[in-house]
Amino acid sequence: MTSTVPAGSPAAQPHTGEAPGSTAVLTLSTIAFTVMFAVWLMFGILGKPIQKEFGLTDVQLSWISAVAILNGSMWRLPAGMITDRIGGRKVTSAILGFSAVASFAVAFANSYHMLLVLAFLVGFAGNSFSVGVAWNSAWFTNNRKGFALGLFGAGNVGASVTKFIGPPLIAATAGATWFGVIEGGWRLIPVIYSALLILLLVLVLVGTPRQDRMPGATKTTAQMLAPLKELRVWRFSLYYVAVFGAYVALSAWLPKYYMDVFGVSLTKAGLLTALFIFPASLLRPVGGWFSDTFGPRKGMYFTFTVMLASSALLSIPNLLGVGLFTLVIFALGCAMGIGKAAVYKHIPDYFPDNVGSVGGLVGMLGGLGGFFLPPLFAYAQQWTGAPTSTFAVLFMLTLVCMLWMHLTIHAMLHKQAPHLSDHFDAPSFTKEK
Repeated sequence: MTSTVPAGSPAAQPHTGEAPGSTAVLTLSTIAFTVMFAVWLMFGILGKPIQKEFGLTDVQLSWISAVAILNGSMWRLPAGMITDRIGGRKVTSAILGFSAVASFAVAFANSYHMLLVLAFLVGFAGNSFSVGVAWNSAWFTNNRKGFALGLFGAGNVGASVTKFIGPPLIAATAGATWFGVIEGGWRLIPVIYSALLILLLVLVLVGTPRQDRMPGATKTTAQMLAPLKELRVWRFSLYYVAVFGAYVALSAWLPKYYMDVFGVSLTKAGLLTALFIFPASLLRPVGGWFSDTFGPRKGMYFTFTVMLASSALLSIPNLLGVGLFTLVIFALGCAMGIGKAAVYKHIPDYFPDNVGSVGGLVGMLGGLGGFFLPPLFAYAQQWTGAPTSTFAVLFMLTLVCMLWMHLTIHAMLHKQAPHLSDHFDAPSFTKEK
């Protein structure tokens, strides 16, 4: 592996085992990503109080979450490439600092248009995912990468943090003023996140190895982008739209769905949404282990089968009460958790020297799916008058992914020997037609 670190330093040791410092990188990057993911998606639970204060329509509210998701997705490709070039420690620190300032500013928003701008800036925190993937991939050996990346990806559970702390803090502090300038209620939440981000910035700078690993330090931009010409990269990206983009969209959309369809309180809606977020996040390490052990193809088949069945049930109007709806949503979250890890297991296997660029593109397009889906959910409901149209959209997306995956595998097995039937793809140097 190419590196600019001095010979003999921990970061320069051969990958015969997990290098000293790898545990610190995994631990602190995961904690930082968890908080930044919470910041990225905080408008999912803050949306209802914001909508009430500013008198927003459902479509206007959906755009606040959407622009945050957009900015947390569109820079994932360059962020991953920069991480490979200069190291994850520097890039993670920069995102933490920027996000802390943007989050603090949200507390002082006084108009819808100002909210849109600040939500967009706060969304930059979402790019921490591709940074963490490239950073951890550089520090772990192949036989542990699936688990390590799955554990890091479990930071998606940050989407549930605001669901838990938001409603009680909003209710308990409404009408109060802190330090003479910070209002209570929903405006207090971004201030708390800002303080946490600054704390994590200090911990990352102090607790992770100064001599970082930079596998792309000597590569040209053209060399880093070369794998993106392969069709399989774009196919993996579509899978990630279904398992991650839809996860992001539903994390922001479900609290409002629960309140509008089932008439529950904001607090209960947040807790019920967490029953989707937890398995979709915490099962990611399990998905990584499964992919390390049995291969990602089996994980993807499981994921898409469960997602198709779940979204089909959820698409039927007036079929499910709140209890059964939550149970099916839980199953959907389990499938997404397995699938997110399975998608990313492919990247270091097939593109070991370009994890930053390939992982960045897959993450970027997956995140952009989270940008397009909330407005699409809102428009679908507006056009059909049925809230369950949300899940009809998800069903169609999953069906396209399942068919493309199955037809690709069938075509490859038709061309290749039967003993290759357990291989998801041909080697990465083989052009995919």
